[in-house]
Order: sequence, then C-alpha cells, then structure tokens
Amino acid sequence: MSSETSEPTGTAAPHGPLRVGLIGYGLAGSVFHAPLIAATEGLRLDTVSTSDPERQAQARAEHPQVRTVDTPQAVLDRAADLDLIVLASPNKTHVPLATAALEAGLPVVVDKPLAATAAEAEKLAALAEERGLLLSVFQNRRWDNDFRTVRRLIEDGALGDIQRFESRFERWRPQPKGGWRESGDPAELGGLLYDLGSHLVDQALTLFGPVVSVYAESDIRRPGAEADDDTFLALTHANGVRSHLWVSATTAMLGPRFRVLGSKAGYVKHGLDPQEAALREGLRPGAEGVEWGVEPESCRGRLGAGSSPQTGGGESVPTLPGDYPAYYAAIARALHEGGRPPVTATEAAAALRVLEAAKLSAAEGRTVRIEART
Repeated sequence: MSSETSEPTGTAAPHGPLRVGLIGYGLAGSVFHAPLIAATEGLRLDTVSTSDPERQAQARAEHPQVRTVDTPQAVLDRAADLDLIVLASPNKTHVPLATAALEAGLPVVVDKPLAATAAEAEKLAALAEERGLLLSVFQNRRWDNDFRTVRRLIEDGALGDIQRFESRFERWRPQPKGGWRESGDPAELGGLLYDLGSHLVDQALTLFGPVVSVYAESDIRRPGAEADDDTFLALTHANGVRSHLWVSATTAMLGPRFRVLGSKAGYVKHGLDPQEAALREGLRPGAEGVEWGVEPESCRGRLGAGSSPQTGGGESVPTLPGDYPAYYAAIARALHEGGRPPVTATEAAAALRVLEAAKLSAAEGRTVRIEART
C-alpha cells in the first residue's frame, strides 16, 4: 500500500534508550505494548497510566522500574521527560489523546483503529506533519507468522497472479463479554468491524493496494449483544484482486485463517499466529529458551492446485516465524535515526475509508464505491 510522500518521518533523537509513556494497561497495554516495548533495544518503558489500582500494581510487578500514574494527563504533564507516547486506551480516546500528545511535542504510537473516520486520521496526520513528529498505528498483525508467509509466497510468485484472497478472524464466543469493545454506543467504536476488521482490512491493503468498491454484511447475532459480532466484507481492489474478509464471534466451526487463490496455485492455512497466546502466558521475546513466533510443523499451511489440503493435497509450506518485536524495533530506528515509521497514519486513513464504506454498505444493503485518491 502506497503512502503520501509528505508523511512525517521520525525525528532523530539523542543516543540512549527512548523513554516511553504508555497510556492504558488493559489487554492492549499489558499483553501487547508493554512487553514489546520492554523487549526492544533503544526503548525503555518509563511511565504507565491507568486509574485501576490493581492494574497499577500489575504494571509495577511486571516492570519494576516503571512509574505509574492515575490519568493520561499525568503522563502528558511529563512530556519534557518522555520521548514517545503510546496509546493503548479505549478507541474513543485515540483522537483527543493523540492530538494532545502531538501538541505537547511528542511522537505517538496509537493502537488500531487510529480514529473513527478517515477525515479524523488525516487531520492527525496533518498535525504530525506540521510538528515534524512521528505518528504511527500499531498494526501488529502485519507481523503474524501466517501473514508473513502469505506475503512471501505472493512476492516469490508461487501462487501466480492472485485472484481471490480470503481471510478470517473467527471465534466461538456465544456469550458477550461486555465492556466498551462490545458497546453499542457509536462513540465507543465497539464491534468487530473496527476491532478485528481493522487488522484484516490493513492486511488486504498491504498486499493488494487500494480498494475501489466495498460490499458488507454486518449482524448482531448473540442475545444481549449491542455491537456487530458477525461481519463479512467483500473488497474489490484497483488491480482486480477480490478480498473476502470475515470477522465473527459466533462461528461454531472455524474456517481457514487464509485461503489465497492464484493462477498457478492456492495456499490454505488454519490456526492462529502463536504470539498473542505466548504474550498472554507471560512469555517474552528474546527470553532464554523461547523460540519466538515459531509454530509446530503440524500447523503448517499447504500449497497446491487441484486438490484439497484436508485430504493431504498440496505440499506442506514452512511457516515463517511471527515477529511482533519488529514493529517497535522499527519505531526505535525511526526515532533514533530519522525515517518512516513501520505503519503510517496515511495507511491508517486508507483502511478507515474501507471500514466507513463497509459500515455504510451494511446499513444500506448496497455496494459502495471508493473514489481514487490523488
């Protein structure tokens, strides 16, 4: 996916670890951001903001040198002593907090989605460019083991010309968990379209570039649920590839994570990248005895033509290791040396245009065109 040439680059920083302020210590902050920041050479987790005393205690136990504060403003008040702000807070806070951090002169990493709309994302990108500051979105799923493998197969020409790309994040969670991620309040940006859908759309755009039309079906299926929990997107890319994407919490029998069909061969892969499970279990990148992002041979996908992988058709393809640490390593390089971040705000805006079109399509039952950007 191409980006604007005016996308702001990282501002070169003095040598030595960059001090990171992390806002939010829920699932995203504690499981993903904090461990990956702590494992990255050139970064140091300095301050964590959470109003929950138990989460504060958890942060100090997991990162003994960290300072904990009660509010995001308490982190921003320390702007002179920090080099980077990371937002792992609820979706509705991303735009105001990113704006405040940029206005305080700090580079920012924002967990996906960057904003509710592409217009808001573009406004943030313009502010970052005006201030000469890095603004990046945490799209860790670009470094999933299976996605890295799909990307390699496509780049190597093993599949030929890609015709159809199928991608699924399906789960079986018949009872809603509640909380802001499943809230029906539009301000919360809850539901799977903006949650898991943000990942799948970003992956499709990364592989195949701009989208010209979107058709979507979005449902609330579970009793008591308030936000979409079963959504399908059909994207037509400018290059002719069609991407079919599923996100669901109501899938009793899970489909393949990827099925990619080309003019020469197809690739089918089941299962999920192992990195999230490892992080949840307390494993850390670089720890002694840990083969990070590596899955068993039994989980490999299969490549072939004219037969089914379920009956042994095709050949087993070694899965590349997952590499979530690569994201923050690239952030550190961009800030230390100057350069582009690994995921830009312009790319996030492109994904949000697709998500907005999908929301409109599902509401009105029609295909929505996306105008080409110049």
